[in-house]
Amino acid sequence: MRVPLSWLAEYVDLKPGTTPEEVHAALVSVGLEEETIHRFGVTGPVVVGEVLDFAEEPQKNGKVIRWCRVRVAPEGQKAADGGADVRGIVCGAHNFVAGDRVVVTLPGAILPGPFPISARTTYGHLSDGMMASARELGLGSDHSGIIRLGQLGVDEPVGADVIGPLGLDDCAVEINVTPDRGYAFSVRGVAREYSHATGATFRDPALLYPAPPPATGRRVSLADETPLRGRPGARVFTTRVVRGVDPERPTPAWMTARLVLAGIRPRSILVDITNYVMLETGQPLHAYDLDRLVGDITVRRAAAGEHLTTLDGAERSLDPEDLVIADDAGAVGLAGVMGGARTEIGPASRNVLVEAANFDPVSIARSARRHKLPSEASKRFERGVDPKVADTAGYRAVCLITRLAGGSEDGTGSFFDDTRPAEAIRLPDGYVSGLIGLDYTDDEIRGALTAIGCRVEGAPNGLAVTAPTWRPDLGAPCDLAEEVARIVGYDRIPSLLPVAPPGHGLTRTQRLYRAASDALAAAGLTEVLSYPFVTGRENALYGSPDDEAPRAVELANPIDSKAPLLRTSLLPGLIGIARRNLSRGFVDLALYESGLVFRPDGDMALGSRTLPPGGALPGAAVLERLNAGIPAQPRHLAALFLGDIVPAGPHQPYVPAGLADALDAARLIGRVIGARLEVVEGRHHALHPGRTAALLVVRGHTKTPVGYAGELLPSLAREADLPRVVAVLEIDLGLVARAAADHVVAGQVSGYPAATQDLSLQVDRRIPAGRVRASVVEGSGTLLEEAALVADYRGPAVPDDMKSLTFALRFRAPDRTLTAAEATKAKEAGAAVAARRDGASVRD
Repeated sequence: MRVPLSWLAEYVDLKPGTTPEEVHAALVSVGLEEETIHRFGVTGPVVVGEVLDFAEEPQKNGKVIRWCRVRVAPEGQKAADGGADVRGIVCGAHNFVAGDRVVVTLPGAILPGPFPISARTTYGHLSDGMMASARELGLGSDHSGIIRLGQLGVDEPVGADVIGPLGLDDCAVEINVTPDRGYAFSVRGVAREYSHATGATFRDPALLYPAPPPATGRRVSLADETPLRGRPGARVFTTRVVRGVDPERPTPAWMTARLVLAGIRPRSILVDITNYVMLETGQPLHAYDLDRLVGDITVRRAAAGEHLTTLDGAERSLDPEDLVIADDAGAVGLAGVMGGARTEIGPASRNVLVEAANFDPVSIARSARRHKLPSEASKRFERGVDPKVADTAGYRAVCLITRLAGGSEDGTGSFFDDTRPAEAIRLPDGYVSGLIGLDYTDDEIRGALTAIGCRVEGAPNGLAVTAPTWRPDLGAPCDLAEEVARIVGYDRIPSLLPVAPPGHGLTRTQRLYRAASDALAAAGLTEVLSYPFVTGRENALYGSPDDEAPRAVELANPIDSKAPLLRTSLLPGLIGIARRNLSRGFVDLALYESGLVFRPDGDMALGSRTLPPGGALPGAAVLERLNAGIPAQPRHLAALFLGDIVPAGPHQPYVPAGLADALDAARLIGRVIGARLEVVEGRHHALHPGRTAALLVVRGHTKTPVGYAGELLPSLAREADLPRVVAVLEIDLGLVARAAADHVVAGQVSGYPAATQDLSLQVDRRIPAGRVRASVVEGSGTLLEEAALVADYRGPAVPDDMKSLTFALRFRAPDRTLTAAEATKAKEAGAAVAARRDGASVRD
């Protein structure tokens, strides 16, 4: 909301010299958010000029210019810039005659842009100044001709400064209005808040312009047979009639300046007046051409298949939920959003019907979003408008119309008011102080609530507080407590960090998730965050290791129609991020993401076939049905490696990233969580055959698949503009965390030296090395401390169908120094088990 200071000063006292920065500071102190300050950016000299005469001069380009003599100061006196009183000025406009008083910007003036004015030669003449149009001064978009001051009601003498009379010296403060404080979308509301902040006297425009008895004589019917949430679409609807208006009269300069500063583009006198009153009071209005209305007015829901051409020229198919204003010939407006073209005010309009109504916020919000038609009116209605200001605002508009556009009110119209008194809110003793954490006196609480317009009455063990009609957001004791804190002052609330109660904090599972993420970050990987929306092909490629695409949740209103599914794997997002970074020149990447995937199971549609109404708390059965429709959302962790895991340097060759890095990351996750992770040969249709591992978590005698690691198929990597070798990992963190040991027991650290020996085994190529290692570990017994595969040889020294695996074995006893014979005996026992289980033979 943008509020011109001159307008604000009409309804609250501003001290002389008050700056917009000071107004911002005052409004911030009562909870409004400051945005920026708006100024016209016009500096003088800008004066009243009188056209003495002119000559029209056709140009070679077909344009006809006027070479004018303009008086810019009283005869014989110097002009504001120190020059002569009569100037020669070139002008391309033709909407003036000799004797007209116009706006002249003299050399030295600066117009919005900034656009400095200077004497310059153009079309063969020295143009000593410029006659300005509305657009050049920032007073609107009209550039069809220059401003004629007589039409705007500006009656200043020749040579007088015109910046003030045109309102160009005004400025506006802009504030951000939160959804719960719709009353601040008006000068009335902001003036009230400034009064709360400073104690300045507030003058309510709703009381300054009291409406006479309601107009009658026109029939208005409310036929809302299918109200949303059981609430009628309109509770107040008033109309007044003005006859004999002149819709082509210019909008006065003071109103134009205020509308422009408030962010509203001036259009015509009648539209400008309705917008002006809306900004002033917060009550949206609409003016109809009375002669185009057919019969009586009805407020109803749209009929199935009904259409309406709105003021923006678009034909709209109406929904049966849309609330419309209609006459006997059909809909003439989308209630609270935009009027219809059939009854639009035009140059030939002479009789006007002014409507002021109060519509249901939910109905208006849904219509505005359904038709993608946000408007200044809907922005206010959907936040709640004071129902008691409607008739006053309508009459205020009528008074301005008769004053500025001619005509007279004929006394006919309509009045309907079905508003109900607000229910009192019970505010228990001590509630405000207990919630805010500051001791407030009874006088402070009563004073703050009375200041914002509440009616405060005593009640047993507390107060009964009735909110004012312009504050529909006040409906519970916590709302009142917030108002007390706001009005008494946020600066009174101490800045103390609350002490967390014991026993709270992260759950065990959350700590394990965080430990896994922290470990990868400490290992040098970069955490990223991707969007959860994927295509059907991405879901089929990465969501399942086999060729059968997993079920996925399809969005009803996707942000991108090409990606309408929720992800079943984190890899599509990681691949997209890698592709983007690689295109920016980052060629060595180690990325990971921890996030939710969506795995629908059963009949999800059960939860969403019938959505409950928004006006009441759903029952247990409804909530159970809705919960049944929520898909399972396990937490996964995925990683991606490409480029060099170790860059080349002096005496250091580069080490390319690959499958080993993905497996190391998986083992690290298992280690920090405290779960036993086993790596076996696996298969995934998006990963390279023979370069894919299945990840199993072992708990007791049970092995559960929890993920996979591998290298992308070269064809998929090429398709994503990635290098040929891209290693990936995806693991279900939830399953790993559930398999974590309840307690991690540290083994005894022996102080005796280790005995190390190597064991080379020749085995069939088809037997995984991990299986052979497991046999060696089991056979070597408790003396074996570590067994690491250090070589996998396949060459002329072994048969073609065989391979040689070399393990580095470390033996240690807790109570003595091992002999070489004891270590050899344990090694041979491990080799014997491998020979029996896997057909391995010892190589010399």
